[in-house]
Amino acid sequence: MARLPRLTVPGYPHHVIQRGNNRQIIFSSAADYQRLLALLDENAQKYAVALHAYVLMGNHFHLLATPSTVQGLPQMMQAIGRGYVRYFNDSQGRSGTLWEGRYRSTLIDSDHYLLDCMAYFDLNPVRAGLVKEAREYPWSSHRHYVGLQTDKLITPHPLFWALGNTPFAREAAYTEKILRGITSDQKEALTQSALNGWALGDEKFVANLQKRTTRRVQKNHPGRPLLQIREV
Repeated sequence: MARLPRLTVPGYPHHVIQRGNNRQIIFSSAADYQRLLALLDENAQKYAVALHAYVLMGNHFHLLATPSTVQGLPQMMQAIGRGYVRYFNDSQGRSGTLWEGRYRSTLIDSDHYLLDCMAYFDLNPVRAGLVKEAREYPWSSHRHYVGLQTDKLITPHPLFWALGNTPFAREAAYTEKILRGITSDQKEALTQSALNGWALGDEKFVANLQKRTTRRVQKNHPGRPLLQIREV
């Protein structure tokens, strides 16, 4: 069966996952994390992609970003992927592939899943046992959102601004969101939607999104009527 093209639609938040080949380590030092962030900063600006959140783990990373053009996100990820592999191979004296194939991504319904997706990122290092609290981890956007540092990479989504009328109110509301955490079902939905490339949202969101693209945005469910959509 032919592989579906990635689902990329301007103006929507995209959850992106890039993994190391065979789950191998892709960051071996602080300099490696810093290099990836520098590439992300450079290419997000170059290709007009608003980065809302990120977390860099030892063998993979997650991004939450909204592209302003159809090609913006793929071009950004291609530039980051190639640039980082050259850097990492040179610094490690190695050759060959680093990534587990192409990056995975999908669109998410911001009203229902954007803050949950950010919490998922922030809590990843806690779940992995790397830190006790999200604020202790240096390689995510969490510290920016709780007022511990300013991260020039970040463009907050309007939903974050809606959390409060002042910086303090927004930071307090977001901190409370992280303390509540997310359920295992929410985590699974966020992970699987990105890995499989199916949009994550309610029926209205999916229906409106489908009008924006000829690519099927959700997997057909047995027993439900098939949408009359042309695939490319």
